[in-house]
Amino acid sequence: MKRIFTFCLVLFSAVMTLSAQQTIHHRSSTFSPELLADGRVAFRLNAPNAQSVELTGDMLPEQEITTEHGTWKRAGVVALERKEDGVWEYISEPLPSSYYNYNFILDGVRITDPANVYTVRDIASTFSLLIVPGGKGDMFSVQDVPHGTVSRVWYEVCDKQHKARRMSVYTPAGYAEGKEHYPVLYLLHGMGGDEEAWLGLGRAAQIFDNMIAQGRMTPTIVVMPNGNMAQEAAPGESHEGLIHPEAMLPRTMDGSYEEQFIDIVNYVDNNYRTIADADHRAVAGLSMGGFHSLHIAQYYPGVFGYVGLFSAAVFRGDATKSEVYRDSDKRLKELFEAQPKLFWIGIGKEDFLYKENVDLREKLDKLGYPYIYHESEGGHIWRNWRDYLVLFGEQIFK
Repeated sequence: MKRIFTFCLVLFSAVMTLSAQQTIHHRSSTFSPELLADGRVAFRLNAPNAQSVELTGDMLPEQEITTEHGTWKRAGVVALERKEDGVWEYISEPLPSSYYNYNFILDGVRITDPANVYTVRDIASTFSLLIVPGGKGDMFSVQDVPHGTVSRVWYEVCDKQHKARRMSVYTPAGYAEGKEHYPVLYLLHGMGGDEEAWLGLGRAAQIFDNMIAQGRMTPTIVVMPNGNMAQEAAPGESHEGLIHPEAMLPRTMDGSYEEQFIDIVNYVDNNYRTIADADHRAVAGLSMGGFHSLHIAQYYPGVFGYVGLFSAAVFRGDATKSEVYRDSDKRLKELFEAQPKLFWIGIGKEDFLYKENVDLREKLDKLGYPYIYHESEGGHIWRNWRDYLVLFGEQIFK
């Protein structure tokens, strides 16, 4: 019996060693990205047979592209230089501390950096990520502070097509061990996003941990639902299997999400230790999520004491088909009659929704409704939305 046990142990060790050797064998020997001492970053790709290698990412200046279909801006593109050993390299200018996404373009094909294991999905695209520390980037990084918990939660809704839906819920450090009740922020994603978007691309959990630890944000439960009514959960997380992610899904802005949103609020109040009143509820979102936030707050006046619009869509031509969007001026009046503590608007100067937000502010000014406005550089980008989340988080539940 002892010999059999010894043989099995040796066999197990051999298998594990082989597995480890296979992992080591496939490990990249190229160091990329490398943060240099002077603030520059070296990007490298080992591709000795490549004809061309380029880098594209939000650390590069945007480029204006003009075609027969119009003019728009895209992430910058720069060529890498081929070295004698077949490694291609680009060394950036010193980069400000922040979070960056990037890809390589290898002979015309966009790929992630094979030497960088840290990636993030944006709808159907995958990017390598980089955080430059020493400033703003520290807010988006895991720090040595008390950490909250993120749970993926299935909940029931009164919806004809889906009885169960999935959301992500952040509870602050100490929630599980304590008895304290907390305010709630409902944080909504944009078109093509899902309940994973704010956590991955937005670095929301890291932001909340760090802001709470610094005393800049009140400890808060944060609920991040899936705002796509045609979807139970993020791609790959539902009974539909490993589906291809799509940006333009049906029923995203037809009023049905706003109508059923109170089901989410009731579920959270019934299953978490919340302070269940308007003074301790906030709703905020980016782009389509800003559109949802505005109309949820209007449809349920007096339920949310704080409203945040991050690069929000505001007007929709066919929205009048839904009861949610009818009599918008009347609903806006009812919202402000409930005296929300904060109505916050943030938009980039080059955002394609800038004019809609100008029109909204003109209406608010004309009617004498109070709000706080923040205008930043850039366009419809995550770099702005992370900043807006920090700014909004500092002002809620104070």
